[in-house]
Amino acid sequence: MNYETHSVQMIDAHIKGYPLLAGRSNPVNIGEKGWNVLRQDLPLPIAVLKESALSANSKWMSDFSKRSDFSLAPHGKTTMCPQIFQRQLDDGAWAITLSTAHQVAVARDFGVNRVLLANQIMDPQFLAYLYHTLLADPSFEFYCLIDSIEGAQFLDQWLTHLGGKVRLQVLIEVGVPGGRTGVRDAESVEKLAQFAISCSNLVLRGIEGFEGLVPGACAANVHPVREYLDKVIAAVRKGLVSGWFTGEAILSLGGSAYFDVVQDSVASLARERLRIVLRSGCYIAQDNHLYEEHFRAIRERSALANSLDGGLQPALEVLAYVQSIPEPGVGVLAVGRRDLSYDNHLPIPLRWHRPGSSVEIPRRFPPGTDVKEIYDQHVTMNLPPGSTVATGDIVALGISHPCTTFDKWRYLFGVDESYSVVSAYETFF
Repeated sequence: MNYETHSVQMIDAHIKGYPLLAGRSNPVNIGEKGWNVLRQDLPLPIAVLKESALSANSKWMSDFSKRSDFSLAPHGKTTMCPQIFQRQLDDGAWAITLSTAHQVAVARDFGVNRVLLANQIMDPQFLAYLYHTLLADPSFEFYCLIDSIEGAQFLDQWLTHLGGKVRLQVLIEVGVPGGRTGVRDAESVEKLAQFAISCSNLVLRGIEGFEGLVPGACAANVHPVREYLDKVIAAVRKGLVSGWFTGEAILSLGGSAYFDVVQDSVASLARERLRIVLRSGCYIAQDNHLYEEHFRAIRERSALANSLDGGLQPALEVLAYVQSIPEPGVGVLAVGRRDLSYDNHLPIPLRWHRPGSSVEIPRRFPPGTDVKEIYDQHVTMNLPPGSTVATGDIVALGISHPCTTFDKWRYLFGVDESYSVVSAYETFF
């Protein structure tokens, strides 16, 4: 896969954050323009990715995975950016994890050759697409989930209807009571395994789980996560002993919040017949709140995470102008819900810059500066007494939960430490 040799579309002022009078450009060559965000060469708001942080994050997680004997399959829904998929694969990722038909089609179009779908398929259109894609390209590896006999039966019957020439590789998803999808108990896991084995169009390859949303778990309390992982590991042990799995068995776990607990929980599993696949996705961009908090806790719990050089760094920022200071202590930014995550926490004011000043690196905000409210196209900030922030200044905002900022931008611009634009990242949401 090579983004630069793909049929890349020219971009222009229809793209949010692109200079309005610059005409059309090839995004592959955007770094040759000499544009700088702080010099006001591009309109705001704009979403940027710090290149140094992206590289550091990709290397750090690659090192953690290798030291843990994990295969990394980053969840592509975080960025939906083929250029970032390529970076992750170049750094040793075993596969790309995805969730929907559209996401798989995008990944295939850009040459991703191994996909783990962290979902059960109940869509005949999606299944027909997969059937013909797998039939046309036997080198394409695809895995998906099942969590019920009805779901497995749907897959088997539709594959027969389509011609019966493709066998779909599946993993049993183990869930938790009160959670999302997934088989709830050991007896149901065994019944589903036996049914899947009997299906002529399915190949049972392993067990899957997601510990990121276990009820009661948080950065300060991982006991519910450990209990859940024990349940998933018991299922894979049962499957190995009982001979449920064809070929190398797969145990897939992992979000971005508790991957150290996964490492600790699976340490006793023999790896001769088992591949452990970690699906962390948000690590590549990290953030300034939700996953930053989790990562601090990971380093406190994990000797390995604490021993690795560097660490995960926030790469994603959104920059906007101070549009108004309508009263003392209140700043209004020209940016809003259309541009920023707000599903977990409000944006975090990081730094500010006065255009035309001699200060090249934006200054950090003093304590007491925070976001008060977010609207469709505006953000209100609390400014502490003595603040010198003025109308027209540029504010860099950090975010919490990168997934829901990436999906608001058709392109994000890669920048160096001085906010000079060196690349453009295309997304496909």
